[in-house]
Amino acid sequence: MKKYPIQNYIEKFKNPKQNPENYPEKSNAEDIARKSQEINLDLEKNIQILKEIYSIPENNDVKIHNFTINGLNKNAAILFISTITDVEMISEHILDPMLVNEDPEKKIQNMIQVQSLTQVQLIKDIVNTANQGNTVLLINGEKIAYVIGTANFQGRSVEKAENEVVLKGPKEAFNENADTNISLVRKKIRNENLIVENITITKRSNNELYILYIKDLANDKMIKNIKERVSSLDVDAIQNLSLLEQYIEERPRSIFPSILYTERPDRASSFLEDGYVVLIMNNSPSGLILPTTFWSFIHNPEDHYLRYIFGNFTRLLRVCALFITVFGSAIYVSITLYHSEMVPTDLLLAISATREKVPFPVLIEILMMEIAFELIREAGLRVPNTIGPTIGIVGALILGQAAVQANIVSPIVVIVVALAGLCSFTLSDVSMNFAIRIIRFAFILSAGFFGIYGMTALFTVGIIYMVSIKSFGVPYLAPMSPKYISSGDTIIRKILKNETVRPGYLKPKDVIKKAEE
Repeated sequence: MKKYPIQNYIEKFKNPKQNPENYPEKSNAEDIARKSQEINLDLEKNIQILKEIYSIPENNDVKIHNFTINGLNKNAAILFISTITDVEMISEHILDPMLVNEDPEKKIQNMIQVQSLTQVQLIKDIVNTANQGNTVLLINGEKIAYVIGTANFQGRSVEKAENEVVLKGPKEAFNENADTNISLVRKKIRNENLIVENITITKRSNNELYILYIKDLANDKMIKNIKERVSSLDVDAIQNLSLLEQYIEERPRSIFPSILYTERPDRASSFLEDGYVVLIMNNSPSGLILPTTFWSFIHNPEDHYLRYIFGNFTRLLRVCALFITVFGSAIYVSITLYHSEMVPTDLLLAISATREKVPFPVLIEILMMEIAFELIREAGLRVPNTIGPTIGIVGALILGQAAVQANIVSPIVVIVVALAGLCSFTLSDVSMNFAIRIIRFAFILSAGFFGIYGMTALFTVGIIYMVSIKSFGVPYLAPMSPKYISSGDTIIRKILKNETVRPGYLKPKDVIKKAEE
């Protein structure tokens, strides 16, 4: 019986899962065997293998240049990818010295005037190093190849941080170049114990991850745990840290983030000096700090740059803002619906007067305004920067005023929602900001159905859940619960000279901050 297109569509809809056996993977055993070969004494054979691997001449930016080394009278060739290589450096410091050489006993290492020069013996090592922007020198009659550091990836310069803005601290921020980011960290930590380890974490794209830690501070067991987790990844490509974060976190479905994202090298350096580990990758203008606790997300890099009183004042404001954004709308809903006796009579009459002509229940009214506020915020983020703030301000003013005049919502609801929304902007971390925004809706619904009792039950469950979370073995609410020795930097920080203890929950090798004797 002939099947019509609509029947085929219905069958696909009923069986959405495609059978992998219908899409067999093409065998790449031949390519693997080709790359596993050792370098041949015959230069032409090596060139032919590399041309097959790189699909030359179809691959336009992969170049193989043949020449004769003067003085040695040996045929040679260089392989490089022109789009990620410093071509001028190849010409001035590699080709020219070998073409003008007249000493028949001079070694290759003495001819080439570069900082990085290593030797490899396998074809796959040639391919891997060339893909990193290096130049490979092959010489006829030699079973080794010379890898010369000439990488020149294009990227933007060091700029200001966009999300973690500070007034008194350094203005430098990470960019997409891992070498630049590591340099910014080493600029602040000039210590021989700062270790930068390099691990390739993907199979096809060969993405590199840099693990930074201070050897005489960071706990060895924690470092081993992190290395095992990133080394066990079985994926083709992970292009940046935002994707890597989702692969290595312990609870991918948790609403609370367990890895701290920062774009400031000074903040990454301060965590390193406390015994934390920092991850850096190319293509990521940021670093990942791990493990982390809940308190790290509500801290700001500027808290320690300000004087003791000023820094604690801003922290208290941030904690109050966190309370308002989570509970503000929910408290209004619960009091209006279930606990009106808690409100003074005059205020209750004022609320009732503003709601006299509103056709919707309080819960629907609050949800409508909260969703409208989130839509305005999302629209302001996605449109071009020049008109984003305009859309946010104009949209909020026009929609709020029009909704009140049309008797769709009451004026006090606009105030409550706007205050809760503005307070959510005080959290600079993007992941925690999303978590708080979602939690706010959960508290509104619990307040709408069960009042203060529902909010209390949800808050209790949330605290129990947070206590159960761990970030690479570190309790999420440490050092408050469970109790650890630390400087007590949770909500209120101490005077800087009194912060003499590193976080005990990291189990650092040196808990006391002191100068070497």
